[in-house]
Amino acid sequence: MRKVIVEIEPYETTREAQRSLFTHIHSYEVLEVLKMDHEKGLYVDLIECILKEGVSIDELTSIGNMDILSVIRSEGDKHICLVLGHESDEANERFKGLELNLIYTAPSLISEDRIIVSFISSQRDMARFVEVVKAHIGKVVKMTFKQSTYEKKDLLTLLTDKQREVMAAAYKHGYYDVPRMISSEKLAEKVSISKPTLIEHLRKAERRIINEILAGSPELNK
Repeated sequence: MRKVIVEIEPYETTREAQRSLFTHIHSYEVLEVLKMDHEKGLYVDLIECILKEGVSIDELTSIGNMDILSVIRSEGDKHICLVLGHESDEANERFKGLELNLIYTAPSLISEDRIIVSFISSQRDMARFVEVVKAHIGKVVKMTFKQSTYEKKDLLTLLTDKQREVMAAAYKHGYYDVPRMISSEKLAEKVSISKPTLIEHLRKAERRIINEILAGSPELNK
């Protein structure tokens, strides 16, 4: 598994398709990918958007194809928001059929004239992703490869090395799919630990991530 940062110059057709996205914003950065469901064409992201002059975040309920669920923090024209995104049917079908195993990471930045996408994947899935980008989205102008270390902004930095390893294996082998694609016994064998130890690592990792996401949430004080 390697991390790659892909910089894309969007084709004119892509810019036209994204026109509504930039009606009120200059750009947005994905801080965290909290959920990605290619089957349903939905995703939940934590983003930082930069509004255009004269636009108030209070007036917006959506940004393009992303519904604003909550505004977490505002500073000048920059706003951190929790959003629910809806992939277009065309984009969803394009990636759904490939069944790519990608772990999206920071930095990821989207503007009218530039798209930066970062993810961790196998060499095979990386190559297939780039093929789709070149065929349908834009010109790949730069690719930067790194070891699959986790950026400061990633939730996975909260975990120990072993917890990250176990969670990555669980995700890769479909432990979190519905229905589950692998049993805890088989997953434990793949990471060479006992089932009780596997469950302990997963539960601790899940709790750390959930605690971080919900930290300061008013829902916890009700």
